[in-house]
Order: sequence, then C-alpha cells, then structure tokens
Amino acid sequence: MKRGVGRFSLYNPDTLLLVVDLMGVFVFAVEGAMAGIRAELDLLGVMVVSFATALGGGMIRDLLIGAIPPNSVRDWRYPATAFAGGGAVFFFYQFFQQVPAQLMITMDAVGLALCAIAGAGKAIEFGINPMLSILMGGVTGVGGGTVRDILLNRVPGVLQTDVYAAAALAGALAVVVGLKLKLPRTLVLFGGAGVCFVLRMVAVWRHWNLPKVMVH
Repeated sequence: MKRGVGRFSLYNPDTLLLVVDLMGVFVFAVEGAMAGIRAELDLLGVMVVSFATALGGGMIRDLLIGAIPPNSVRDWRYPATAFAGGGAVFFFYQFFQQVPAQLMITMDAVGLALCAIAGAGKAIEFGINPMLSILMGGVTGVGGGTVRDILLNRVPGVLQTDVYAAAALAGALAVVVGLKLKLPRTLVLFGGAGVCFVLRMVAVWRHWNLPKVMVH
C-alpha cells in the first residue's frame, strides 16, 4: 500500500501519522545518542546507536507487515531526523547533560507514546489484523531501545523497566479500537498517545512493575 502524497496539512491523516512518527524518531535518537556518549563511544558509534534506537523498532515493524523497503530506507526524512537528533547530542552534549532526569523520563515517555501509536496506525493501514496491529505498536515503541541495549551489551531495559512495553501496548490498543470504531483519526492518535504517556508516567511515579518470579 502506498500513501498518497496530497497537500501537507496536519488535517491530512497521512501527514499527521508522518509527523507523529518523525517526532518519536527524534526523541529516541536523542536518547540513543545520550546512551552512546555515556558508554564512551566515538562519533560513529554514537550515530550508529542513535540511528538504531530511533529507527530499529520501525524497521522491524515495516519488515513484519510487508512495508518494504522500510521507511528508514525509502524516505530520507527518517534517517535525516535520526542523525539530526544524534548529531545535536554529540556536539551539544553539555547542554543535553544539564537536562533534568525527570524531563528525560518524560521525553522518553513521549517518544514511546508517539512510536507506539504510529506503529499501530501504520499496521492497520496495511490491513494487519487488530491483535497483531497492537503488537506492531508495541514493537515500534520498544524495538529501538532493545536494539540499543543489545549494542551496548546490557539487558534490554524493556524486559525489566516498570510498565514500559505494557504502556506501549495499551496505547496501541486504544488506537486500534478507535480506528475500528471509525472515530476521528486525529482524536484516536492523540487519545492513544495520551493513554500510553499517562500510564508510563504514573508507573514511574508509583513504581509499578509487572509481576516477577522471586528467585531465592
């Protein structure tokens, strides 16, 4: 399925989904670059980790739903956004380093929400069934961070962070249900993002975690 070009307007559903997707890419690119710098990587290493964090989830999603080549290869705006985020952090790290930890957590929640709803919305566009569309939203939200952690040789945070992937799935669920009910697309996307963002932030605030098996 190929999206129509159309006039650039946020009221155009295709444009809205693109803008949401790119915003999520930029936020995750910044986060990936920060992690790369803390791991003492050089410029190339930082940019690789930034790119993987920003676009890894979307690439996995596109390959799984048959959107080939993936947007990160077909559309120059995706890698350009990822490299812009990574480059900004590398050259202005002192500025980004002063950003409060709480703000970084908030921005991460924003990125998670944006990527999750964009992933679910795109899966629905490609005719994927509702359950798998929800999973694709989750993959888009957490896939890049998982690839980042693997590259940095650590246990993926998504497997142990308090209600992270679950928040992405909740946001994706809200999007899929809203689209299936034929509610206004703009309302559905922002509503799904709100569900994911609020759940993630409340989980951080209340220290919620999914159940674990306690090994003694």
